[in-house]
Amino acid sequence: MNTISFQYHKTKYGELVLGSFEDKLCLLDFRYRRMRKTVDDRLKKGLNAQCVEQSSDIIEETKKQLDEYFGMERRDFDIPLLTVGTDFQKRVWGALQEVPYGSTSTYLDLAKKIGDEKAVRAVARANGANAIGIIIPCHRIIGSKGELIGYGGGIAVKKRLLKLEQNLFVGQAQ
Repeated sequence: MNTISFQYHKTKYGELVLGSFEDKLCLLDFRYRRMRKTVDDRLKKGLNAQCVEQSSDIIEETKKQLDEYFGMERRDFDIPLLTVGTDFQKRVWGALQEVPYGSTSTYLDLAKKIGDEKAVRAVARANGANAIGIIIPCHRIIGSKGELIGYGGGIAVKKRLLKLEQNLFVGQAQ
């Protein structure tokens, strides 16, 4: 049986759970989110793996880069990622990674970006299934009228993350 290494990481934005598999980050999520079991089960099934609470080089580097990001010292993450999901979900997560720091997008914009304008609800579900939050920035997706909607870490955390990025990157070329 394969092993997903995982550890918890407390931040001022909430307690995170980080997981790595074969030297890649496969999990960066809020420990107490509503879909926690669903996300964990998908990873375990997709990787045919069990979770073991232990560290790894990838987890330690992710903690370091997250602390720099939260401390307004980091703009880009350079962590190797392993996404586990359907081809459609992976397309959505790829499009999410193209939403620039300090800006926002909508589910409709994402649907158009992946070439399926009618798939807005499916895009929203894929966004919610994202297991690598912050690095795959699902917090940057807002409602079509500019409202803050749905986030695994809660709306208050989403608002704080958007404010962090807007303050961090104000005046910098995108």
